[in-house]
Amino acid sequence: MVHSINMNIKFSYLYRDGANYKNFNEVIFDNPYSISKEEIETVIRNSLIDEMWFVAVKWNLPNMHFQEFPWNSEIDHEWHEFESIEETIEDATAKMSLDDFLSVVNKTKLP
Repeated sequence: MVHSINMNIKFSYLYRDGANYKNFNEVIFDNPYSISKEEIETVIRNSLIDEMWFVAVKWNLPNMHFQEFPWNSEIDHEWHEFESIEETIEDATAKMSLDDFLSVVNKTKLP
């Protein structure tokens, strides 16, 4: 008997300030319904600003601004940069389900 392994989804993103300093993060979502990587990426890409950026707090993701530096409106902004998604067998780290995350992302979809 062959058992299929449920592949979780690793969402990688970063914050890049105006001085090009970067702070990276990844969140792993449980994928109990085996939503395909292609379907997930389509939902994400359809909701990105200029095919690259999103506001992490609107997607219920950790804000990756540099906490050790005071906010500088000359170089700081709210946008985070989508890097990639991939399948993984690593344990989920996200508090929300992949379905909930995709629903949140869909709500920010651009016209």
